[in-house]
Amino acid sequence: MDLKHVTTEEAVATYKATRDIFAGLIKEVRELSRKKPDATLSQGKVKMINRVLADLRNVLEKEPEYKFLDLLDDDELPQTSDAVLVMVQFESALKSFSNRYHRRAKKGYDTRYVWVTNQLILEEGEILEE
Repeated sequence: MDLKHVTTEEAVATYKATRDIFAGLIKEVRELSRKKPDATLSQGKVKMINRVLADLRNVLEKEPEYKFLDLLDDDELPQTSDAVLVMVQFESALKSFSNRYHRRAKKGYDTRYVWVTNQLILEEGEILEE
């Protein structure tokens, strides 16, 4: 099977573990930005957000979008509107990651979505649809 895009089980596990947390954080920061775009985030909020962003950067380090992914500056605390801009870049990169590695797989009459990893290819020999 010749697949152009293959990721690791570890990257998929981290993606799955952090995507919902990230989605909740970006929703809250967007809401804060909508109410007070010039408000400065607290150091605690920046640290919390950066923990999630750091994990996501590890997942995305081999992706083309990686060069655009920066953590929030915890020395010069960002305004909520700036934090949203940074987080939107991560949101876009995560969507690209999912589109790149999440595929429909057919096995007999069964069709399901799978993450394209070396382990999947070795163990199951899935027939993936492009």
